[in-house]
Amino acid sequence: MRLAMIGLGRMGGNMTERLLLHGHEVVVFDPSPDARRRAQEKGAIAADSLAAAVAQLTSPRIVWVMVPSGDPTESTINQLFNLMAPHDIVIDGGNSNFRDSMRRGKLAHDNEIEFIDAGTSGGVWGLENGYCLMVGGSSEAIQLTTPIFRDLAPADGFLHCGPVGSGHFVKMVHNGIEYGLLQAYGEGFEIIKNSEFPVNLGAVAELWRHGSVVRSWLLDLLADAYRKNPTLDHIKGYVDDSGEGRWTVEEAITENVPAPVITLSLLARLASRQEESYSAKVIAALRNEFGGHALHDE
Repeated sequence: MRLAMIGLGRMGGNMTERLLLHGHEVVVFDPSPDARRRAQEKGAIAADSLAAAVAQLTSPRIVWVMVPSGDPTESTINQLFNLMAPHDIVIDGGNSNFRDSMRRGKLAHDNEIEFIDAGTSGGVWGLENGYCLMVGGSSEAIQLTTPIFRDLAPADGFLHCGPVGSGHFVKMVHNGIEYGLLQAYGEGFEIIKNSEFPVNLGAVAELWRHGSVVRSWLLDLLADAYRKNPTLDHIKGYVDDSGEGRWTVEEAITENVPAPVITLSLLARLASRQEESYSAKVIAALRNEFGGHALHDE
């Protein structure tokens, strides 16, 4: 199939390459000439604007948007809606909020354009292993684009979750669960590190990959990280979040679903960004006032 890929970052670039390897024709656009050149060298058809990329497609035109969430996605999709015709298809594979996807889906429907929200998981390993895809949209649009999803994903690696918005909703919860898994691994290895025993953390990570009930792909990656850097030197304990964890907690509150693990994992990420906790200062001062507990100078 022929489609356009808009955005050639770590995800979009690798997805383009995987599609090319499976025989698809991919027209690409990215503001970076270097990114376009790299994709062209691998067999893509480079366009120097969004309009030029759309112009090189045939009806029904399929455009996959893989740009950062927020304003870049909003701007790109709005431009595409003005460039495309009835029955064309826009796929948003970024980390958009599912409510934004529902809104964009309604706008697309009003313009007789099909909109698909594709939650995409796999990271930098997706090129080799395939991407887990959680997609939302009409049955007709999904049926037409199934060859694309099938070749991007590993076997059994893509699911039509339901109407527009459901793909990004399921991906949001997926990332919320990821927060909890990462936090549990981090806490567990810190407990071992701070113990009285001289345990090799890399060896533990490797051990648990074999037969343990906590084995997982994340543990495989942790074992790789320890092989590269046994003490994790020069890594600052500052953990970003891309939004999905916050949105998952918000939805849990809206649905009256208790989600303490995911919520505390999100709060732990926020705590990781503090050079000095002001709340801890308040607690220390109070303990000194009511119990005479010692204060530690900065």
